[in-house]
Amino acid sequence: MSNAVTALNGAKYSGLIDIADAGLMGMITLRGDLASAAMAKVVKSITGAKMPKPRGVETAGKGSVAWMSPDELLIMVDYPAADAAEAKITDALSGQHHLAVNVSDARAVFDLTGDHLRDVLAKGSPTNLNPDALPIGEVRRTRLGQLAVAFWFTDESAAKLVCFRSVGDHVFKWLANAAQNGSSPNFHSDMR
Repeated sequence: MSNAVTALNGAKYSGLIDIADAGLMGMITLRGDLASAAMAKVVKSITGAKMPKPRGVETAGKGSVAWMSPDELLIMVDYPAADAAEAKITDALSGQHHLAVNVSDARAVFDLTGDHLRDVLAKGSPTNLNPDALPIGEVRRTRLGQLAVAFWFTDESAAKLVCFRSVGDHVFKWLANAAQNGSSPNFHSDMR
């Protein structure tokens, strides 16, 4: 059996922003009734986090949970814990309509940091990146250079970005191109 590796194998780039392969991350897509007490209980037991509000991300000691749609969450835990977390969800929600799938190996995750982060993302995303429209801790499922991504800011100059593994290299190269020094349009410099 081979060892798990990320799509980008630790790739990094530094320009207007720093772009880094975030490494292996356990991710479970969970679909079902987000108002269910059983769902809230199992999410909290796995991550330590409460259920997120619409478009929110909650983080606690054991992981994070992001609201992805009215009936979908993305649960993020340590990579080795993903299979056990998926099994725990399936057991806790048996008899209740739901879908839990370990998508860890189907996604690529990036850590993005830097003062020009909103400017770089604005080059390829239709998302309103004004801090009033996309505050810290609010997730966006959107496009970046015509590819499906989700991202959220963890503070004003740091964000996580998730995409399909199959396009991870392309997204990395797109971000690196958009982050070349001297290329900031300064859309958001006066919004801070």
